[in-house]
Amino acid sequence: MLRLTELRLPLDHPPEALDIAVAERLGTVPLRYSVFRRGYDARNPRRIMLAYTIDAEVPDETSLLTRDPRLRPSPDMTYRFVATAPEGMTERPVVVGTGPCGLMAALILAQSGFRPIILERGKAVRERTKDTWGLWRRQILNPESNVQFGEGGAGTFSDGKLWSQIRDPFFFGRKLLAEFVKAGAPEEILFISKPHIGTFRLVQMVERIRAEITELGGEYRFGHRVDDIETDVETGAIHALHLSNGERLEARHVILAIGHSARDTFAMLHGRGVQMEAKPFSVGVRIEHPQSLINQRRFGPNAGNKLLGAADYRLVHHASNGRGVYSFCMCPGGRVVAAASEEGRVVTNGMSQYQRDERNANAGIVVGINPEDYPGGPLAGIEFQRHWEERAFEAGGGDYRAPAQRVGDFLAGRASPSLGEVAPSYQPGVTPTNLSPCLPDFAVAAMREALAAFDRDLPGFAMGDAVMTGVETRTSSPLRIPRGEDCQSLNTPGLYPAGEGAGYAGGIFSAGVDGIRVAEAVALAMTGGGPVRSSGRPQDDSVTYG
Repeated sequence: MLRLTELRLPLDHPPEALDIAVAERLGTVPLRYSVFRRGYDARNPRRIMLAYTIDAEVPDETSLLTRDPRLRPSPDMTYRFVATAPEGMTERPVVVGTGPCGLMAALILAQSGFRPIILERGKAVRERTKDTWGLWRRQILNPESNVQFGEGGAGTFSDGKLWSQIRDPFFFGRKLLAEFVKAGAPEEILFISKPHIGTFRLVQMVERIRAEITELGGEYRFGHRVDDIETDVETGAIHALHLSNGERLEARHVILAIGHSARDTFAMLHGRGVQMEAKPFSVGVRIEHPQSLINQRRFGPNAGNKLLGAADYRLVHHASNGRGVYSFCMCPGGRVVAAASEEGRVVTNGMSQYQRDERNANAGIVVGINPEDYPGGPLAGIEFQRHWEERAFEAGGGDYRAPAQRVGDFLAGRASPSLGEVAPSYQPGVTPTNLSPCLPDFAVAAMREALAAFDRDLPGFAMGDAVMTGVETRTSSPLRIPRGEDCQSLNTPGLYPAGEGAGYAGGIFSAGVDGIRVAEAVALAMTGGGPVRSSGRPQDDSVTYG
């Protein structure tokens, strides 16, 4: 197969136009071809172009490759397991956490025959959904079952974005997408440039993947929080976990995929001497506009085209005070949701369904935070987050309503006595107020400057009635648990820090990819295989936009 890139056709092209474009690029009619990727270029809203990447089979690849330097062989994206469990193996790996990272790690281990034990502090996804709605509708928070904790992880209540900027030389992402399609995701996620699923479909997929893992010998244990670890006195290697139900579970290979909000677990690990370090993250607010405004600004007369769907955006500004401000986890046609996991604190996030057909567009507008902003060691970033979450709780009224402010009032430096044209979607409700006391002064200054810059890029972005709801603090983990090339903790052998919580991912896609990477490392370690086929180098999750 040959890969053709950047085949550009008008948005409204007839189907046969692609056949003609492929044949013209090749100089011959292919035996067959398939679309590997379809994206769009909307820089000129009046002349939006579709951009295709094509894999084509031709009779004589060699001569075509020689003749046209734009062509190259299609890469082999077939997933191949690095190791399988030997017959009669009794030792079982343990996966802690069932977010995208833990889910994919457990699936790879189960498919390789290792019968993993999966520990989840929260509940199964359907029960967890009821608890989540309990906060949204009745202002009742369950600290062990919410947007952050439970089967599926924080990504379950999000836009279900399945794209990232990470390096993926071994096509782990293709394996992830294929497994998601097998579990019920639409096949289009295999070829559209910015695939997404939506919350309701994610719930069904998580259940189907759990069923496959269980059928292959995996064992799920919900409501089992890891409260302590045992390590060998001489080697420091992990050899047992102490669980919240009082059980002691022997374990020599533990994948730690706990997500970015397991603050009590981080404190326990730090107390046990597991090496960790502070890292950058971001804080800010959620901003809402009418989705129709974003569609018109991005797509012009093509707004409403089914191939384009609801428009998104990605905005970045480098403020004069040295801070980076950027849009984060943009959710077209979605809603802002309550994402607290601790009592007495307010946290926001964004969510949308597959159709993306709700009235508002929302995104995080967040400002970069560096370890220098919160001196005090690896756990200081958590206390920094908590401080602003508590401020938001108080400003919202002390009952999990969130503080909100019109953009016009935020720019003018005055409190909002009421809201305007844009109705906030946050449940269990908002309190119009002044958001400035809920954020660091440098963040407020940078955001005010950025809103004006964003309005130049996307006219109407700084409309006076757009709504800002605070606070967004869980953009990524405030710490990293360093690991080696073998994906093991640098000073606690047998412990495999993974995913977003350990500082190695940012979003569903990159977390799932990291889960595959770490599962392979565990499989090789348990069978005495060779080195892992990827480095343990962290991705730059501080600038992940999904």
